[in-house]
Amino acid sequence: MNNSALNLADPAVHGQAAPGIRTPEGDEETAAGPPFSASVSPGFTDWLASQRCSLAVSTYQVGKLLLFGVKPDGRLWVFNRTIGKCQGLSVHNSSLWVSADSQIIRFDDAVAGAQTAEQGPDALYMPRTIHFTGDVDAHDMVVAGDGRLVFANTLFSCLAAVSAERSFDVVWKPSFISQIAPEDRCHLNGVALREGAPACVSIVAASDTREGWRDQRGDGGRIIDVRSGDTLCEGLSMPHSPRYHGGMLWLHNSGTGEFGYVERPSGRFQPVAFCPGYLRGLSFLDGFAAVGLSRPRSSKTLSGLALDAALERHRQTAQCGLRIIDLQSGETLHWLKIDGVIDELYDVAILPGRVRPALMSPATPEARRMIVV
Repeated sequence: MNNSALNLADPAVHGQAAPGIRTPEGDEETAAGPPFSASVSPGFTDWLASQRCSLAVSTYQVGKLLLFGVKPDGRLWVFNRTIGKCQGLSVHNSSLWVSADSQIIRFDDAVAGAQTAEQGPDALYMPRTIHFTGDVDAHDMVVAGDGRLVFANTLFSCLAAVSAERSFDVVWKPSFISQIAPEDRCHLNGVALREGAPACVSIVAASDTREGWRDQRGDGGRIIDVRSGDTLCEGLSMPHSPRYHGGMLWLHNSGTGEFGYVERPSGRFQPVAFCPGYLRGLSFLDGFAAVGLSRPRSSKTLSGLALDAALERHRQTAQCGLRIIDLQSGETLHWLKIDGVIDELYDVAILPGRVRPALMSPATPEARRMIVV
């Protein structure tokens, strides 16, 4: 393995700006100024070190994948790469799947447990497979038991699988969707895996018209069982990130800022924690949850939700970053806050056994020179 391509002095690393990054206002960033900064609670890096894990975070807003870990001296490890409009993440064995623009990319850890330099990365994710789906607005992704990558095909209101011959194969659609059409009818954004198969999805509203979900953002959200087609939970506000963990179905009621679970058999959403932000992205490690927060942009889609009043009631302002939540108590144990041009995150994935991860973008000189045999 040739490691000469790994250059931690690259301007896209450790929070420095890469040329071509644009702020939301459209101003050109240069390598002289950082596009974002990250601050953490006093115990955040200690927790990562004790759990021997790191965190991958996607932000479509500036098209970056952020990796947070721990340096040997205990300080925060920050590594970022420009991927494109990256949203969904999925970790499967030594692979990290990322949705980006019109592609779904599988990165594999080329280090995979090999001895590495004490100060350098202990994982190196390299692009190995790229599926060209077209711009279908792929959101959540899961790797099924048969090895297929299944994703929330939001534009076409269905679950889809990557295909060698087509842009995608339709796996499942809600019964109320009359036609597979590029109209984002119900904003199907999340998918949960259970026993190796897609088990349920999250939608913003049960609409069968082009972007009809937008008029039902306040309470039209549902979690739908894939096998039976039954509604498991309803009355939600823009739900995201359904996940099965510990025999329970967890999710974000994003429009209210609440993280919680679905009670069975009542089907009621039970809040566990309020977080000051628009919630998207959820990953678990034992009794802990890593939760992603965004500052809601000033748009018709994310404004006017119950979250606004909840922030006022808790006397908090919306934040962008991560929370580590204890599932038993609902308390926030640790936090990471992001400031600068990044206001919105989409997904969060815990990388177990990897403390200082690095990643190579497909269209870079490093990726062309790095050969693993």
